[in-house]
Amino acid sequence: MNNGDSTAIFSTEAGFIALNGSVKIQILDFLKNGSKSFDEIVHHTGKAKATISVHLKDLRSSYLLEEQIDPADHRKKIYSLKCQYLARSQEPGVRHYVDMLDIIASPDLERFGCLLCVFYAVQYGFLANGINCDPIMRNIGRDIGKSLAHNLISTEPGELFEEMEAFWEKHDIGKFSLLSMDPLKLEIHDFFSCKSLPIKTKVLCTFVKGVFEGVLNQKLSLDCTLDNISTCHNDFDPCILVIR
Repeated sequence: MNNGDSTAIFSTEAGFIALNGSVKIQILDFLKNGSKSFDEIVHHTGKAKATISVHLKDLRSSYLLEEQIDPADHRKKIYSLKCQYLARSQEPGVRHYVDMLDIIASPDLERFGCLLCVFYAVQYGFLANGINCDPIMRNIGRDIGKSLAHNLISTEPGELFEEMEAFWEKHDIGKFSLLSMDPLKLEIHDFFSCKSLPIKTKVLCTFVKGVFEGVLNQKLSLDCTLDNISTCHNDFDPCILVIR
Protein backbone atom coordinates (compact mmCIF):
# COMPACT_ATOMS: atom_id res chain seq x y z
CA MET A 1 0.00 0.00 0.00
CA ASN A 2 1.18 3.50 -0.75
CA ASN A 3 1.25 5.17 2.66
CA GLY A 4 2.14 8.61 1.39
CA ASP A 5 5.77 7.85 0.53
CA SER A 6 6.88 8.51 -3.00
CA THR A 7 6.21 5.69 -5.45
CA ALA A 8 7.81 5.16 -8.84
CA ILE A 9 7.44 2.52 -11.55
CA PHE A 10 10.40 1.06 -13.43
CA SER A 11 10.77 -1.34 -16.32
CA THR A 12 13.46 -3.99 -15.79
CA GLU A 13 14.57 -7.22 -17.44
CA ALA A 14 12.41 -9.01 -14.86
CA GLY A 15 9.29 -6.94 -15.63
CA PHE A 16 7.67 -3.86 -14.14
CA ILE A 17 8.50 -2.90 -10.56
CA ALA A 18 6.60 -0.40 -8.39
CA LEU A 19 9.02 0.96 -5.81
CA ASN A 20 7.81 2.59 -2.61
CA GLY A 21 10.47 4.34 -0.53
CA SER A 22 12.00 7.80 -0.74
CA VAL A 23 15.67 6.78 -0.25
CA LYS A 24 15.70 4.13 -2.99
CA ILE A 25 13.92 6.46 -5.41
CA GLN A 26 16.34 9.25 -4.46
CA ILE A 27 19.26 6.97 -5.37
CA LEU A 28 17.73 6.01 -8.73
CA ASP A 29 16.91 9.66 -9.48
CA PHE A 30 20.56 10.52 -8.82
CA LEU A 31 21.75 7.79 -11.18
CA LYS A 32 19.63 9.10 -14.05
CA ASN A 33 22.44 11.57 -14.73
CA GLY A 34 25.07 8.84 -15.06
CA SER A 35 27.11 6.38 -13.04
CA LYS A 36 28.01 7.38 -9.48
CA SER A 37 30.38 6.03 -6.87
CA PHE A 38 29.32 4.72 -3.50
CA ASP A 39 30.73 7.80 -1.76
CA GLU A 40 28.89 10.13 -4.15
CA ILE A 41 25.59 8.36 -3.42
CA VAL A 42 26.19 8.57 0.34
CA HIS A 43 26.99 12.29 0.06
CA HIS A 44 23.94 12.96 -2.13
CA THR A 45 21.44 11.19 0.12
CA GLY A 46 22.95 12.24 3.44
CA LYS A 47 22.40 8.73 4.81
CA ALA A 48 24.79 6.49 6.71
CA LYS A 49 27.06 4.21 4.65
CA ALA A 50 25.51 1.10 6.20
CA THR A 51 22.02 2.30 5.23
CA ILE A 52 23.05 3.02 1.64
CA SER A 53 24.74 -0.40 1.39
CA VAL A 54 21.46 -2.10 2.28
CA HIS A 55 19.50 -0.02 -0.24
CA LEU A 56 22.03 -0.67 -3.02
CA LYS A 57 21.89 -4.40 -2.34
CA ASP A 58 18.08 -4.35 -2.54
CA LEU A 59 18.16 -2.35 -5.79
CA ARG A 60 20.67 -4.74 -7.34
CA SER A 61 18.59 -7.79 -6.39
CA SER A 62 15.57 -6.13 -8.06
CA TYR A 63 17.53 -5.60 -11.31
CA LEU A 64 17.16 -1.83 -10.94
CA LEU A 65 20.87 -0.99 -10.95
CA GLU A 66 24.19 -2.68 -11.59
CA GLU A 67 27.51 -2.57 -9.77
CA GLN A 68 30.89 -2.33 -11.49
CA ILE A 69 34.51 -1.81 -10.54
CA ASP A 70 35.58 1.82 -10.86
CA PRO A 71 38.10 1.82 -13.77
CA ALA A 72 39.88 4.77 -12.15
CA ASP A 73 40.28 3.00 -8.79
CA HIS A 74 39.85 -0.75 -8.58
CA ARG A 75 39.30 -0.51 -4.83
CA LYS A 76 36.00 1.30 -5.40
CA LYS A 77 32.70 0.48 -7.07
CA ILE A 78 30.37 2.54 -9.24
CA TYR A 79 26.66 2.13 -9.76
CA SER A 80 24.47 2.76 -12.79
CA LEU A 81 20.84 2.29 -13.76
CA LYS A 82 19.73 -1.03 -15.19
CA CYS A 83 16.11 -0.01 -15.69
CA GLN A 84 13.87 2.49 -17.41
CA TYR A 85 12.04 5.13 -15.38
CA LEU A 86 8.33 4.98 -16.31
CA ALA A 87 6.23 6.92 -13.82
CA ARG A 88 6.26 8.74 -10.48
CA SER A 89 3.48 9.37 -7.98
CA GLN A 90 2.41 12.97 -7.58
CA GLU A 91 0.12 15.00 -5.43
CA PRO A 92 -2.80 15.23 -5.13
CA GLY A 93 -3.17 11.56 -6.11
CA VAL A 94 -1.42 10.25 -3.01
CA ARG A 95 -3.41 12.55 -0.71
CA HIS A 96 -6.75 11.59 -2.25
CA TYR A 97 -5.85 7.90 -2.06
CA VAL A 98 -5.10 8.21 1.66
CA ASP A 99 -8.34 10.18 2.14
CA MET A 100 -10.34 7.40 0.48
CA LEU A 101 -8.68 4.77 2.68
CA ASP A 102 -9.62 6.87 5.72
CA ILE A 103 -13.25 6.96 4.55
CA ILE A 104 -13.24 3.18 4.13
CA ALA A 105 -11.94 2.86 7.71
CA SER A 106 -14.61 5.21 9.11
CA PRO A 107 -18.37 5.02 9.83
CA ASP A 108 -18.85 7.08 6.63
CA LEU A 109 -18.37 3.85 4.69
CA GLU A 110 -21.99 2.90 5.36
CA ARG A 111 -23.26 6.31 4.25
CA PHE A 112 -21.33 6.38 0.96
CA GLY A 113 -21.50 2.65 0.21
CA CYS A 114 -18.67 0.12 0.39
CA LEU A 115 -18.55 -0.74 -3.32
CA LEU A 116 -18.50 2.93 -4.33
CA CYS A 117 -15.67 3.77 -1.91
CA VAL A 118 -13.58 0.80 -3.02
CA PHE A 119 -14.16 1.74 -6.67
CA TYR A 120 -12.88 5.27 -6.06
CA ALA A 121 -9.98 4.05 -3.92
CA VAL A 122 -8.80 1.91 -6.84
CA GLN A 123 -8.90 4.94 -9.13
CA TYR A 124 -7.00 7.20 -6.74
CA GLY A 125 -4.62 4.30 -6.03
CA PHE A 126 -3.55 4.24 -9.67
CA LEU A 127 -2.76 7.96 -9.49
CA ALA A 128 -0.95 7.52 -6.17
CA ASN A 129 1.29 4.93 -7.79
CA GLY A 130 2.14 7.15 -10.73
CA ILE A 131 -0.13 5.56 -13.32
CA ASN A 132 -2.24 7.65 -15.67
CA CYS A 133 -5.17 5.28 -16.04
CA ASP A 134 -7.31 7.58 -18.23
CA PRO A 135 -6.69 5.66 -21.50
CA ILE A 136 -7.40 2.34 -19.78
CA MET A 137 -10.56 3.62 -18.08
CA ARG A 138 -11.82 5.06 -21.37
CA ASN A 139 -11.38 1.72 -23.10
CA ILE A 140 -13.11 -0.09 -20.21
CA GLY A 141 -15.90 2.50 -20.36
CA ARG A 142 -16.38 1.82 -24.07
CA ASP A 143 -16.58 -1.92 -23.47
CA ILE A 144 -19.10 -1.41 -20.65
CA GLY A 145 -21.11 0.99 -22.81
CA LYS A 146 -21.33 -1.59 -25.58
CA SER A 147 -22.51 -4.19 -23.08
CA LEU A 148 -25.05 -1.80 -21.51
CA ALA A 149 -26.39 -1.06 -24.98
CA HIS A 150 -27.84 -4.58 -25.14
CA ASN A 151 -30.29 -3.51 -22.41
CA LEU A 152 -31.57 -0.68 -24.63
CA ILE A 153 -34.07 -1.02 -27.47
CA SER A 154 -34.06 2.32 -29.30
CA THR A 155 -31.92 2.97 -32.34
CA GLU A 156 -33.11 6.53 -32.95
CA PRO A 157 -30.93 9.15 -31.18
CA GLY A 158 -33.65 11.11 -29.34
CA GLU A 159 -35.47 8.01 -28.10
CA LEU A 160 -32.16 6.32 -27.24
CA PHE A 161 -31.13 9.12 -24.88
CA GLU A 162 -34.56 9.15 -23.22
CA GLU A 163 -34.25 5.41 -22.65
CA MET A 164 -30.71 5.84 -21.33
CA GLU A 165 -31.81 8.54 -18.87
CA ALA A 166 -34.45 6.20 -17.42
CA PHE A 167 -31.98 3.30 -17.30
CA TRP A 168 -29.35 5.38 -15.49
CA GLU A 169 -31.81 6.61 -12.90
CA LYS A 170 -33.26 3.14 -12.31
CA HIS A 171 -29.81 1.63 -11.68
CA ASP A 172 -28.35 4.59 -9.71
CA ILE A 173 -25.71 5.27 -12.35
CA GLY A 174 -26.37 9.00 -12.19
CA LYS A 175 -28.25 11.60 -14.20
CA PHE A 176 -27.64 13.33 -17.49
CA SER A 177 -29.52 15.61 -19.83
CA LEU A 178 -29.36 16.15 -23.57
CA LEU A 179 -28.52 19.82 -24.26
CA SER A 180 -28.46 19.64 -28.06
CA MET A 181 -28.39 17.12 -30.90
CA ASP A 182 -26.31 19.09 -33.42
CA PRO A 183 -23.69 19.07 -32.17
CA LEU A 184 -24.42 16.35 -29.64
CA LYS A 185 -23.96 17.92 -26.21
CA LEU A 186 -24.60 16.17 -22.89
CA GLU A 187 -24.69 17.44 -19.32
CA ILE A 188 -23.59 14.80 -16.77
CA HIS A 189 -24.72 14.97 -13.13
CA ASP A 190 -23.24 12.96 -10.25
CA PHE A 191 -21.99 9.95 -12.21
CA PHE A 192 -21.77 7.03 -9.76
CA SER A 193 -22.44 9.44 -6.86
CA CYS A 194 -19.17 11.34 -7.40
CA LYS A 195 -20.76 14.50 -5.98
CA SER A 196 -21.49 12.82 -2.66
CA LEU A 197 -17.84 12.14 -1.83
CA PRO A 198 -15.91 14.83 0.10
CA ILE A 199 -12.95 14.69 -2.32
CA LYS A 200 -13.27 17.38 -4.98
CA THR A 201 -10.86 16.01 -7.59
CA LYS A 202 -12.92 13.58 -9.67
CA VAL A 203 -11.56 10.61 -11.58
CA LEU A 204 -14.46 9.24 -13.62
CA CYS A 205 -14.84 11.86 -16.38
CA THR A 206 -12.81 9.80 -18.86
CA PHE A 207 -14.68 6.64 -17.88
CA VAL A 208 -18.12 8.20 -18.45
CA LYS A 209 -17.02 9.47 -21.87
CA GLY A 210 -16.06 5.93 -22.78
CA VAL A 211 -19.44 4.59 -21.63
CA PHE A 212 -21.33 7.00 -23.92
CA GLU A 213 -18.96 6.32 -26.82
CA GLY A 214 -19.57 2.58 -26.41
CA VAL A 215 -23.37 2.96 -26.37
CA LEU A 216 -23.36 5.24 -29.42
CA ASN A 217 -21.10 2.86 -31.29
CA GLN A 218 -23.22 -0.19 -30.47
CA LYS A 219 -26.68 1.32 -31.01
CA LEU A 220 -26.07 3.92 -33.74
CA SER A 221 -22.91 2.51 -35.39
CA LEU A 222 -21.35 5.87 -34.57
CA ASP A 223 -17.56 5.82 -34.12
CA CYS A 224 -17.09 9.02 -32.15
CA THR A 225 -15.12 10.74 -29.41
CA LEU A 226 -16.61 12.87 -26.64
CA ASP A 227 -14.62 15.76 -25.18
CA ASN A 228 -15.09 17.80 -22.01
CA ILE A 229 -15.97 21.46 -22.48
CA SER A 230 -16.42 21.91 -18.72
CA THR A 231 -15.46 19.86 -15.68
CA CYS A 232 -16.75 19.40 -12.15
CA HIS A 233 -13.36 19.35 -10.43
CA ASN A 234 -13.67 22.43 -8.23
CA ASP A 235 -17.26 23.48 -7.70
CA PHE A 236 -19.27 20.35 -8.54
CA ASP A 237 -20.83 21.85 -11.66
CA PRO A 238 -21.93 19.13 -14.08
CA CYS A 239 -19.54 17.84 -16.72
CA ILE A 240 -20.54 18.90 -20.21
CA LEU A 241 -19.50 16.62 -23.05
CA VAL A 242 -19.61 17.41 -26.76
CA ILE A 243 -19.16 15.02 -29.67
CA ARG A 244 -16.13 15.30 -31.94
